[in-house]
Amino acid sequence: MIKLDAATVLLQWATGGLFFLWFTTRSHGIGRGYGWLIRGTYAAIAVGAVASAYAIGWVPVRDVSAGIVAVVSLGTLRRTDVRWDLVAPLVGLVGVIVGALDAASGTADSVVSLLRVLVGTVFLGAVSDAMLLGHWYLVQPGLPRGILNELVVAVRWVLPVEIVVMLLPTGMFSVLGGSVDDGWGGMLGWFWVACALTTAVLIEVTIRALTERSYSAVMAATGLMYLAILTAFCLVALIEAHFDRVT
Repeated sequence: MIKLDAATVLLQWATGGLFFLWFTTRSHGIGRGYGWLIRGTYAAIAVGAVASAYAIGWVPVRDVSAGIVAVVSLGTLRRTDVRWDLVAPLVGLVGVIVGALDAASGTADSVVSLLRVLVGTVFLGAVSDAMLLGHWYLVQPGLPRGILNELVVAVRWVLPVEIVVMLLPTGMFSVLGGSVDDGWGGMLGWFWVACALTTAVLIEVTIRALTERSYSAVMAATGLMYLAILTAFCLVALIEAHFDRVT
C-alpha cells in the first residue's frame, strides 16, 4: 500500500518550489524581491508541513527536514548569491525521500512511491513557480518573457513523466479498469484523466500565449498557470494522497 499524508505533500511543494527559484534566477537578472517572495512563500508551506506532521504523526527525519527548509529559506531571504538557493531544496529532498519511503510498505511499493514523490516534487514546484513568476512581471515588466517561457517548458517536459509514474503498476490503469477500488466507484480515476489532459492543454496554450507580442500575453499566461496549478494538484498531490495502492 502507498499512502501519502499532507506533511509529505507540503514538503514536496516547498522543496520543488525552492529548487525552481534557483533554476529561474541562476542566470537571469530578476529583482531581489522575487527571491524574497519565493523564499517567504515556501517557508510558510514548509511550516505547514511541520504543523501537519504534528497533527497526524511524526516522521522524524522528514519533519526535521521541513523545519530546516523553513529556517534556511527565511535565513537566506536577503542573500543575493543564488547558490544559497540550493541549500533548502537539498535539505528538503532528504525529507521528501524519507516521506516517500514511509508512505510505502514493501520493496516494490517503495520504488514506485519514491518515483512518484520525486517527480511530483519537480512538477508541483515548476508549475507553482511559473504562476508566481508571471505575477512578478507586474513588478518588473521589463523582464524578457523567455524567462517565464523556460519555466513553462520545464513543466511541459515533466508532465509526461508524472503521468507515466502514476500509471506504474498498480496505478491508475488499475483504478480505471476496476481492479483497485478508489472509494468513489471509479470516478477518481476518470477525474485524474481529465486533470492530466486539462493540464497538458493549459501548458500548450500558455506557451502559445507567450509568443504573442503584447504585454497582456504574459498576464494571460499567468492566468492559465493559475488553472494549471489546480489541475496539477489534482493530478499529483490530491489523488496521490488519497489513493491507496493495493498489491
